[in-house]
Amino acid sequence: MKSFFSFFSNFAPCFQSQQENMTTTLTFRPKLFSVLKHYDRRQFTTDLLAGIIVGIVALPLAIAFGIASGVTPEKGIITAIVAGLIISVLGGSKVQIGGPTGAFIIIIYGIIQQYGFEGLTIATLMAGVFLIMFGLLHLGTIIKYIPYPIVVGFTSGIALTIFTTQIKDLLGLSMAIVPSDFIEKWMAYFESFCTIDWWSAGVGIGSVAVIALWPKIARYNNVLKKLPGSLIAIILMTVAVLLLKQYMGVTSIETIGDRFSITATLPGAQVPDLSWEVIKGLVSPAITIAILGAIESLLSATVADGVIGDRHCSNTELIAQGVANLASPIFGGIPATGAIARTMTNINNGGRTPVAGIVHAAMLLLIFLFLMPLAQYIPMACLAGVLVIVSYNMSGWRSFMSILKNPKSDVIVLWVTFLLTVIFDLTIAIEVGLLCACLLFMRRMAETTDVKVISQEINPEEEESDFQLGNLEHLTIPEGVEVYEINGPYFFGAGNRFEEIMGVLRHQRQKPLVRIIRMRKVPFVDSTGIHNLTNLCLMSQREGIQVVLSGVNPAVQAVLHRAGFDKMLGEENICSHINFALERAREITSKA
Repeated sequence: MKSFFSFFSNFAPCFQSQQENMTTTLTFRPKLFSVLKHYDRRQFTTDLLAGIIVGIVALPLAIAFGIASGVTPEKGIITAIVAGLIISVLGGSKVQIGGPTGAFIIIIYGIIQQYGFEGLTIATLMAGVFLIMFGLLHLGTIIKYIPYPIVVGFTSGIALTIFTTQIKDLLGLSMAIVPSDFIEKWMAYFESFCTIDWWSAGVGIGSVAVIALWPKIARYNNVLKKLPGSLIAIILMTVAVLLLKQYMGVTSIETIGDRFSITATLPGAQVPDLSWEVIKGLVSPAITIAILGAIESLLSATVADGVIGDRHCSNTELIAQGVANLASPIFGGIPATGAIARTMTNINNGGRTPVAGIVHAAMLLLIFLFLMPLAQYIPMACLAGVLVIVSYNMSGWRSFMSILKNPKSDVIVLWVTFLLTVIFDLTIAIEVGLLCACLLFMRRMAETTDVKVISQEINPEEEESDFQLGNLEHLTIPEGVEVYEINGPYFFGAGNRFEEIMGVLRHQRQKPLVRIIRMRKVPFVDSTGIHNLTNLCLMSQREGIQVVLSGVNPAVQAVLHRAGFDKMLGEENICSHINFALERAREITSKA
């Protein structure tokens, strides 16, 4: 064993040097290569234990997510094996655990209903390409800036939708067809409540109770508390159902084997037939998969950083997620991303390197090859109970309630995203949520920009650089000069407002000879601001008024220069400070 670690320790610098040469332009820095340099037996023992536990935790979730997504249970495990392995080997986080997650259930189910499993495969491949592009274009940090109300809104919406999809199996309802629409689905449930199978309902509700109470039961035993409540519930309920069938003749409880045929062999790699028409039709769902995968994986990695005191590489993580989503569908899997719950389980059990994630994938592979046939005896009601707990943990209702106390703009974005996710789908929710967030943000930014009219004197105590220039006296505004000060960004949200204010003031005040526009507090200007400022200057020139710009910072001045303001106004009328602008105004008024 010692020689094993020595081997990797010797080769780690080689991996790292190759990586450094390769990542100069790509910014691709898998954490595995850096941790192998100082890897030892003690860390391997810890990672091995953590990986085994995470593999056990991931097993029932992978099966449940696969079935809830509309595919066979083994596809969920294959996804956890293939994607989990690649994300750990190539990822930018030391402790990220990848695999299928609840967030994808509704998206996957919808794609399969509309395009079939082959359409899902193509959409996942396209999402993998998009994720790699996100990483190569260094968009990892930009994705983090998606507003928090949107993240909470669609996460809570997905949680409610997952809970809704599990009612039939949880209660054993006899329904030939379950509507896809949220409202229609609940109407159908209410009509079918008289068909509840009480044995199935007992298994489902019992599973929820076991999972919820297990942490309290096992908290005093170090061995038991490492076992997930979902696994305990599956074992107990599976045994209970077998006994009910064997000794009491209860046959109404549906199991995985009643609905699916279980296979325990890894499928060969298959690439679907691609056509331009199919690709065009799947662009929107593929982008949704990519954005959701990017958000969830980076959120998971960020949460993990706060716990272990590390810093992940977001662009490397996105590239790894992309490669994982390229490989998973080729082997029959579904979309994958970083899983917060499994990542935290990894950390809590001592996992500190990607080796734990690799062990987790290996553990799932062994279970898949040797124990998968036993999955046919798992009750569907029990898996529904597992997903009910998943949806509750995913709902983030405390975050939802806390955002309701925030400004109205955040509340609007939250509710819009939540309701659109539930009533329509996640693609529309994210698009409209982002649009609302952007519009409300622009409105708030525009409200921060105001125009102040300075009529007689300028107090030097309010100026930032008058002391440096040696002016400690009040600056008197000459006769025939107007001074307007813009406070805030001069962009399309505020440009029209400034133009309206100037229009009102022009009718209220006597026509001046010089109009000074102070821009010392303007951090940037966009094309709409340029357009409005140009109109003001041209209109002033037609009225015989000279415009002088004051306090223009270098960045804004460069934009104005490219727009031709130096030629329109003259270089001498674009001043760096109000003192120089007032001197220029006096020169102009003295010649009038």
